[in-house]
Amino acid sequence: MIPATEHQDALLALAPIARNPHVGKWRTEAMRSHATPRLLYIAKGQGRITIAGLTRGYGANNLIFIPAHTMYGYEIGPTVFGQMLNIPTAMAPEWPDEPVHLRLRDVAAQKDFLALIDGLERELSSDLESNQRAAHYRLGLISVFFERQLAGFENAPADANAETSSARVVAAYTDLIERDYRRDLGVADFAHALGVTPTHLTRCCKVTCGRSALALLNDRKHYEACILLRESKQTIQSISEDLGFSSAAYFSRAFQSRAGRSPSQFRRFGSKNLT
Repeated sequence: MIPATEHQDALLALAPIARNPHVGKWRTEAMRSHATPRLLYIAKGQGRITIAGLTRGYGANNLIFIPAHTMYGYEIGPTVFGQMLNIPTAMAPEWPDEPVHLRLRDVAAQKDFLALIDGLERELSSDLESNQRAAHYRLGLISVFFERQLAGFENAPADANAETSSARVVAAYTDLIERDYRRDLGVADFAHALGVTPTHLTRCCKVTCGRSALALLNDRKHYEACILLRESKQTIQSISEDLGFSSAAYFSRAFQSRAGRSPSQFRRFGSKNLT
C-alpha cells in the first residue's frame, strides 16, 4: 500500500523548516526519500544534512536540492528556519539529476531568491483565479534562478568529500537501500551486490556520515514504519510484511527498541519526543 504522502508528492507545495518540540526527530533526522525532488532553503541557523550517505554542514542562505528517490535526513537546531519546496513530477526535468548544495554568498542573489520564494508563497496561499498556474510559473523562475546560480559555481572547486571512493560506495549503497529496503535483505546482501565486504561497506559509511551501514538501513525502515503507522490504516502485521520483517513480533521488538514504545502505542499516542 502506498502512503497518502506519496500521492501528495505530485503537488507543488511549500512547508516551513523549523524545530517543532511536539514532533519527534524522526520527522527530519531519519533517512527518507520522496517520489519527487525537494529544494531546501535555509534562511537562518545551521546544522548538518545527510544526502545519499554523505553528511555536510549547512548554514544561512543555503539552497539544497535533493533529487527524487534520494535518501536524506537533516538536523534542525533551535535557531534554524527555512522552507522546503516540493517540486512536482511534471517540472522535475528542469532540475539537476544529482544533489546540489549551493551557498548564496552574494547579497543581490539572496534578495532575488527571497523575492521569488515570497512570490510563490503568495500565489500558493491566494484564492485568486488561476493561482496554481501562476505558482507553477513562479516555480519555473526559481528553476531558472537555480540553474544560473549553478552555472556560476561551475568553476568552483569540487567537493572533495563527495569525490572519494567511500562516498561513491555509500551513494550506491543508499540507492540500493531505497530500491530494496522493503525486502528482507541485510547489510551482507547489499555489500555483495556492491562487490565489497560488509566490513568495508560499514567503514565507508562511518567515514562519510558517521553511521554504520546497518544504522542507515534500519533508519530508512524506521522512517517508513512511522509514516505507515501514522498515515495509513494498515495493520501492524501488514506493515511488518511490507517492510520485509519475518514476523510482526520481530517488527514490534525492533520498533520499540528504536522508538521507546510499541507500534500500537506510537499509532495511538503520536510521536511527541520520539526519536
